[in-house]
Amino acid sequence: MSMQPTKLDVFQSTQQLHIEWPDGKIHELPFFGLRKNCPCVVCRGGHEKMGQFELELFFVQPTGLMEELRMKSLKAVGRHAIRITWSDGHNDGMYRHEDLYEWGEYVAAKQG
Repeated sequence: MSMQPTKLDVFQSTQQLHIEWPDGKIHELPFFGLRKNCPCVVCRGGHEKMGQFELELFFVQPTGLMEELRMKSLKAVGRHAIRITWSDGHNDGMYRHEDLYEWGEYVAAKQG
């Protein structure tokens, strides 16, 4: 199965990224969890922590400035990832389709 999403929708009002996959699964990922799990080396805290994510942050209710977090743009990076430009100006992370799918499965399983 190709891990490339068949559809991506950004819902600013609910701060969710809606992703549809070739296997028919649909995932909803909160902006806060996506921003806090940015895969860039700076956000991860160095090269030794690349690929280590905090998935519990998908269930944290944002406070302060994070309540106003928005996606300014979302662009494909080849056929393997997306790049998100956030309202805080950050856009260094490339969110791999494989990671997005795994995160979506995690969130769906926890929500029951």
